[in-house]
Amino acid sequence: MGNNDSFEAVIGLEVHSQLLTKTKMFCACPNIFGMEPNTAVCPVCLALPGALPVINFEGVKLAVKAALALNININRKSLFARKNYFYPDLPKGYQISQYLDPVSSNGYLNIETGCGEKKIRINRLHIEEDAGKLIHIGNQSYVDLNRAGTPLVEIVSEPDINSASEAVAYLKALREILVYLGVSDGNMEEGSFRCDANVSVRRKGDAKLGTRAEVKNVNSFKFVEKAIEYEIERQIDVILSGGKVIQETRLYDSKENITRSMRGKEEAHDYRYFEEPDLPPLILSEEFINEVKNSLTELPGLKRRRYVSEYKLTEYDAEVLTQDKDIAHYFEDLIRENSGRVDIKKLANWITNELLSELKTKEGEGRSLINVQDFLELITAVESGVINRNTGKTVLAEMLSTGKKAGEIIKEKNLAQVSDDKGIEELVQQVIDENQKEFADLIGGKDKLFGFFIGEIMKKTKGKANPKKANEILQKNIENYKSGRS
Repeated sequence: MGNNDSFEAVIGLEVHSQLLTKTKMFCACPNIFGMEPNTAVCPVCLALPGALPVINFEGVKLAVKAALALNININRKSLFARKNYFYPDLPKGYQISQYLDPVSSNGYLNIETGCGEKKIRINRLHIEEDAGKLIHIGNQSYVDLNRAGTPLVEIVSEPDINSASEAVAYLKALREILVYLGVSDGNMEEGSFRCDANVSVRRKGDAKLGTRAEVKNVNSFKFVEKAIEYEIERQIDVILSGGKVIQETRLYDSKENITRSMRGKEEAHDYRYFEEPDLPPLILSEEFINEVKNSLTELPGLKRRRYVSEYKLTEYDAEVLTQDKDIAHYFEDLIRENSGRVDIKKLANWITNELLSELKTKEGEGRSLINVQDFLELITAVESGVINRNTGKTVLAEMLSTGKKAGEIIKEKNLAQVSDDKGIEELVQQVIDENQKEFADLIGGKDKLFGFFIGEIMKKTKGKANPKKANEILQKNIENYKSGRS
């Protein structure tokens, strides 16, 4: 397949994100992933006759929180509706959702692209319940209704996205916000953050949108990008070969990196929406909306900009520090504990380089951050010259493994640097005496031998000599010999 510069892609994304509530959206069943099939169910989510739904207030609160963070207008009155369709994992024969009157509408999310910042308009964020799940084993299919009734928000973008990379940037920014706020865990593998992409192409300059295909079954950012790229090229090839793109639903096959037709005549779908008779209108007071607004924490984009302007960090460091809410909070706790003792850039480097590197090696063992006071004690020990940086890394690894404090480990293992001038002077002289030919060559202009002498000094102290002092004293010896004062 080959792309063509005379075409442009037009993409709209529909994101379903499960909410982090303790119970389901319209009943008291637990909202927990991974339970034994069909154990987190009750008459309401099984749609037994006479069972009535009740709105989960916490689900509404999380939906409003997400909408406010995404600059979406909150509608004071919204209605639940029945979306009617038949599928084996939908016990009621309809899904409780919102249609004409959603909880929020008309918002936007700014994303970073290769050409700078771009605003992606959001049509709506509405509340609904998830369906159950089909499990296929061999030629048999089973229904697990644990997921039926799980609270969801569906976030629908306008068709403002023009490339696969922009789609991924939008999804990453959206997921980051939802996870930061504690609205969703954003786990794509477990299906708690899912994306359907509506993709069409048109010739550049055309105002009319092309016929769209909806791509489903995409469960990672990498596959979203590949699926959209493939679909754009497929549609361009269809048009260039004289054919017409048909409106249909397609599935992405990650093994072959292609999309396959799932069902056509998408325009013929009629969900026969009507107002849910078993639920009252959802009325939100100004007081409630303001209460949720005041509970919003600083979002990652703002946090990154503040780290660059206030702490003079690089954009890269700010990006790394804010990718994980817990790490960002840890960094800020470290700054407060530090009270100006160590340069903030050095604190940032210790987290982005040493700490995160050590945590990565321990993946699978469960991540546990050491106490900020203990971490600061270690950083101060390195920056003040008690131990060198390499020893500091060793100490950090042991702190994470054993829970011991830095000072305790340094004392137990006798790791403190040799920093007194007299001790290092004696060491330097000893190394010079043992390597007189090399020292003569060094004085004679073979500057590369300087590193050899520092290496020998470090060897004698098993890496414990203060390298800065060793450098200074060796340099002083060289100058003394050169000036004939030795």
